[in-house]
Amino acid sequence: QVQLVESGGGLVQAGGSLRLSCAASGRTLSRYYMGWLRQAPGQEREFVAAISWHGSRTDYADSVKGRFTISRDNAKNTVYLQMNSLKPEDTAVYYCAASTMRARVPTGRDDFGSWGQGTQVTVSS
Repeated sequence: QVQLVESGGGLVQAGGSLRLSCAASGRTLSRYYMGWLRQAPGQEREFVAAISWHGSRTDYADSVKGRFTISRDNAKNTVYLQMNSLKPEDTAVYYCAASTMRARVPTGRDDFGSWGQGTQVTVSS
């Protein structure tokens, strides 16, 4: 199973930017469809973005489309989430996740089998 470690979270003002990184170890990253999900206090974990094995396809939640960009560098075994024009409602713990699903784009929590520990993103108004 792949091990995932997120970094790059922090406190930022509304309108600012952050770049999250997810470093993978234990398995070759290109074996996995990768995603970012987030969970705000008292809410369900929700899909943010996903990227296919070699980066040819990306998918985004409507709430982040046009502001967030997911990317991957399989040579570095790393996935990124560039977050621009951040809003207070983006405040959450952000999780990197890996999926072996091949039938469709993984978006649900149960679609992913490996998770990082999460990194906190706080956007102040």
